[in-house]
Amino acid sequence: MAKRLTRSRDKKIAGVCGGIGEHLNIDPTIIRLVWLVAVLVYGTGLIIYLLLWIVIPAPSNEI
Repeated sequence: MAKRLTRSRDKKIAGVCGGIGEHLNIDPTIIRLVWLVAVLVYGTGLIIYLLLWIVIPAPSNEI
């Protein structure tokens, strides 16, 4: 069964970076640092983060 992209339960703001990190098997801290660079350098990172917060579903209660 394919792994589904959801926001992370272990979240700092909305769980978007944690969810992407879990889905790609990458440390969420690395995703957060890349996101911070995108926000500070390009400015579009914040808009994309907000869109992903809306689009990516919250985690289900299944274990």
